[in-house]
Amino acid sequence: MNYATYSTAGDTFYGAVTDDGMIPLNDEFPQWPTLFDVVQAGGLDALEAAAGGKTATHTDFEFEMVLPNARRILCVGVNFPDRNAEYKDGSDQPKYMSLFPRFASGFTGHNRPLVRPPENETLDYEGEVAIVIGKAGRRITQADAYDHISAITLCNEGTIRDWVRHAKFNVTQGKNWDNSGSIGPWLVPFKDAKQLDDARIITRVNGEVRQDDVLSRMMHPIRREIEYISTFMTLQPGDIIVTGTPTGSGARLDPPQYLKPGDVVEVEVNGIGTLRNTVVDETL
Repeated sequence: MNYATYSTAGDTFYGAVTDDGMIPLNDEFPQWPTLFDVVQAGGLDALEAAAGGKTATHTDFEFEMVLPNARRILCVGVNFPDRNAEYKDGSDQPKYMSLFPRFASGFTGHNRPLVRPPENETLDYEGEVAIVIGKAGRRITQADAYDHISAITLCNEGTIRDWVRHAKFNVTQGKNWDNSGSIGPWLVPFKDAKQLDDARIITRVNGEVRQDDVLSRMMHPIRREIEYISTFMTLQPGDIIVTGTPTGSGARLDPPQYLKPGDVVEVEVNGIGTLRNTVVDETL
């Protein structure tokens, strides 16, 4: 069973996802007011037990970013071999991974629009798998890394490309425009290594496949990401790691093809689902 954050009639809920709608679970667990609190408490199994036998009561709703109050989101950049080659700088495969922070305000939910700001039109897509930490740890070994994952989800790590070039050593300002990316639709509890090891990412824009690759080709696999990040910081339940995007983003096409209002972007990963977003211009 999968779990989402959603809103209806002006209120925000979390609950279990069914084909018929949502089973709200907030009232079952007043000690956990948000899905982030559930993850922090290791409560996904309790949600599954509570949802058993219930039917959906919310059928008219909107998905929110799956953990809208996530405190720490770390993204891994340039993590597929062809992505490194896209930069055409002659560099070898990097020994260490590139990392940058994103904030929850930069993400919206499934079936919600990505927002292109008036300051710049180079809004781009990046389809990725995101992992949610469920058990705290420091200096976690690769052998133990998967034991620290609570759930997995999808990310469209939307980027304003021109703004990642405003300075020499960082990309933060191009990566954190409000509602420029999305995370969701839901959390899939992590049960088996095959959920990640056999995962295939496909990103489509208006039905056209732009990205298509498998996580097993990552230069820095997810086990290594957890090991490396936990070397310098203690990973905490609820932390999100966005694990890297394949080749094929709009900026690397010839000519570049950035997102524009009316476009539809879909990120699909087997075993997780499809994260779908439209594109609109920001209303001032």
